[in-house]
Amino acid sequence: MPKRSDIKSILVLGAGPIVIGQACEFDYSGTQACKALRDEGYRVILVNSNPATIMTDPETADKIFIEPINWKTVAKIIEQERPDALLPTMGGQTALNCSLDLVSQGVLEKFNVEMIGATREAIDMAEDRELF
Repeated sequence: MPKRSDIKSILVLGAGPIVIGQACEFDYSGTQACKALRDEGYRVILVNSNPATIMTDPETADKIFIEPINWKTVAKIIEQERPDALLPTMGGQTALNCSLDLVSQGVLEKFNVEMIGATREAIDMAEDRELF
């Protein structure tokens, strides 16, 4: 897939706190995604509420916010950092729910942020067993 020249910075949503034996795959995949995006030259902004993950290592992203993953907090970060895109698919259910809230509250449209990795329709369909 060719690099998108219209995107310079990407906000990645993490999964937040994990339970021992559960959800560590989000931490690993999110870390790898951040590293790959940085290697491609994108500015990576990370939001994760769990400071004890490898994802929040200073080498993982250009800017790291250890903040709650909810639409109001992320909206403030979007307003401050002005990312071009939002990648919610590395943070599991927490990040997906937050991204849907950001869409429904008009935050992504207001700040011209494109959701990448999944669309609202795809997330809605995956959440609804009847639609899936």
